[in-house]
Amino acid sequence: MDNDLVQMLRTVIREELIPIKEEVSSVREQVSSVKAEVSTVREEVSSVNVEVSTIKEELETVNVRLDRIEAEQQIMKQDQKIMIEEQELIKRAVLETNERVIKIESIVENQHRIIELLSARSIEQEAQIKRII
Repeated sequence: MDNDLVQMLRTVIREELIPIKEEVSSVREQVSSVKAEVSTVREEVSSVNVEVSTIKEELETVNVRLDRIEAEQQIMKQDQKIMIEEQELIKRAVLETNERVIKIESIVENQHRIIELLSARSIEQEAQIKRII
């Protein structure tokens, strides 16, 4: 009887262990699935880290270019200021030259009148000399 009882207990235990084994197997499958998902997430995080690193490098390049553009812009502003100052100097020189040209034209006109007057007097004096002779 002891043998039968032992046999019976073994059978009962086996039958009771079947659902537990199935559940352990299911848990193992779930753990395996979770491990696979964690591995996928790690790969995605690694990929994101690479992309972030690339973006940081590109941002640094953009910052360097922006600094260079800002420096060039400052130089251009200084050049523009110098050009405006030089333009004012040129404008003054042109106005002064224009005034001188007007004075010269006036002097030339006076000289033409004097030459015409002297020419007329010379012709008149020549005529008087011819009459005297």
